[in-house]
Amino acid sequence: MKKIITIILTLIIAAMLFVGCDFNKKSEPIAKTDFYFDTVISITVYDEEDAKIIDDCFDICKTYEELLSRTIETSDVSRVNSSTEPVEVDEKTAEVINAALSYCEESDGVFDISIYPLTKLWNITSENPMVPEKNAVEYAKSLVDFNIVNVDGRKVSIDRTNEKSSVGDINIASGIDLGGIAKGFIADKLKEYLLSKGVDSAIIALGGNVLLVGEKPDGSDFNVGVQKPFGQSGEAICYIKAKDKSIVTSGIYERYFEEDGKLYHHILDTKTGYPVDNELASVTIISDSSTDGDAYSTTLLSMGLEKAKTFLKTLDGIEAVFITKDGEIILTDGLKIDSENVIMIK
Repeated sequence: MKKIITIILTLIIAAMLFVGCDFNKKSEPIAKTDFYFDTVISITVYDEEDAKIIDDCFDICKTYEELLSRTIETSDVSRVNSSTEPVEVDEKTAEVINAALSYCEESDGVFDISIYPLTKLWNITSENPMVPEKNAVEYAKSLVDFNIVNVDGRKVSIDRTNEKSSVGDINIASGIDLGGIAKGFIADKLKEYLLSKGVDSAIIALGGNVLLVGEKPDGSDFNVGVQKPFGQSGEAICYIKAKDKSIVTSGIYERYFEEDGKLYHHILDTKTGYPVDNELASVTIISDSSTDGDAYSTTLLSMGLEKAKTFLKTLDGIEAVFITKDGEIILTDGLKIDSENVIMIK
């Protein structure tokens, strides 16, 4: 019997963010929660009383969702995916795609926005997901190559030279999926907007992406919980003490289903076409940019521990928290952990 379990990450984060946080009692934060990008998102501002600022943030979210969603038929991404000709997109969309392609190149395709045929085939978030036929997986995998995505100014096109009309009864087409970078990119844009309005203390939580604006009103660090893989909602395996940083987690426990006693999660291996299978349960990236955090958390989880450590040596300003499937916490050199499992930047 198959079972799909989807964890609403923002609710987990919201429960954890305030553990150990003693905010200045004089501050009256304004906050709003809504549903975008297939998850619950939350924005909290501590040093501003104008609620319109948060409303404007959610308008930004709405704009990006309408541009970047692969499930909204009128979005730029959907129009690109359904067209055999170059499509003129919004300049925001072109900016996101160009940014994403740089991570594809850097990771040699471990991170790859052309993964769309695989994500659509597996359809992990559907009500009744199931393991696809092997020949369909093999064909979908053959279409994954970020080099087929071309951006010329605002015109985006996909090289469909290697496409077939279908595989058996299954229609599989090339396309792009920006789910591995969109939330991080949007979080950075939200922070940019808040700073432009004079906000110095805020938390932006978009699913597994937490972006800290400044510090707590009393001048101390925020405490952000890292979800215990497959634990109860809100159960943290450790906490990260930080200010003005992005903290992004990718984990195999976020969306998955079980078939014949085997777990299949939503992070797909571009080389095999199947869910990533290594010793890691989650990777949390601590960085200045949430775009970096989003792309690198997926990339490092997909690589596995040893390759991830080697890849990290090529990056500046990026720290990582690896959680293995047996619950071990492994830190990069710029981090330290105390006896209460609180992680701090050295």
